[in-house]
Amino acid sequence: MNKQSNIYTIIYSTVLVVVVALVLSFAALSLAPMQKSNVEVEKKGNILQSVGLLTVNEGESKEAVILRDYPVFIKEAFLVNRQGDVVSTDEKKTFAAFINLKKEYNKPLAEQQLPLFMAEVDGEKKYIFPVQGVGLWGAVWGYVSLDANLNTIYGVIFDHTSETPGLGAEITGKGFTKQFVGKTIFNGETFVGLKVVKGTAQGNIHEVDAISGGTITSKAVEEMINDNMDAYKEYILKNRK
Repeated sequence: MNKQSNIYTIIYSTVLVVVVALVLSFAALSLAPMQKSNVEVEKKGNILQSVGLLTVNEGESKEAVILRDYPVFIKEAFLVNRQGDVVSTDEKKTFAAFINLKKEYNKPLAEQQLPLFMAEVDGEKKYIFPVQGVGLWGAVWGYVSLDANLNTIYGVIFDHTSETPGLGAEITGKGFTKQFVGKTIFNGETFVGLKVVKGTAQGNIHEVDAISGGTITSKAVEEMINDNMDAYKEYILKNRK
């Protein structure tokens, strides 16, 4: 066949595209279990971190520490519906909903099953709620842990895909996240959530200071926490002490 002809070029290109597609498909299928495992390990690490239980010492593997400590400290993983009832205690189902939380929220309210985790820290229960939202430039997400009274915040962590370094990206910093510790999301039996505002009055139990220059991302965190925690409101009301 004439290698300079158009027919040769078309056949060669077609064969090349097919071969590359097959190789990529094989690689994707082969790596899928490993990718799923890595996602689960990362999320388990975030859950531990939200209650201050992720400590990696020099010479230790972070993955090994997570796999060792997660079953020690995380006592329950379950799904709750919008009516506040526990609908499953199967950890595999919980993680399936956890990894696809956006998909879960897109379902009709009556069909939603939301993941929730319970840790034990120094003999005290801590409840860990995954939250997600949209920042200035992309997705933001995090974890809010509550004390056994299901009102007082014990700890939070946040992350993002593309917020501006030095501005909105500061939601990941301890200077911002430590403000949430000790704040409350209920006023009596009324869910009031949190406000992230500039120049909040010191001692206000429902407010934290916004990030200077990161107003939009700060408000996105506020909306993320309030919208997501409101979804768990019925469960919290049924189980508050």
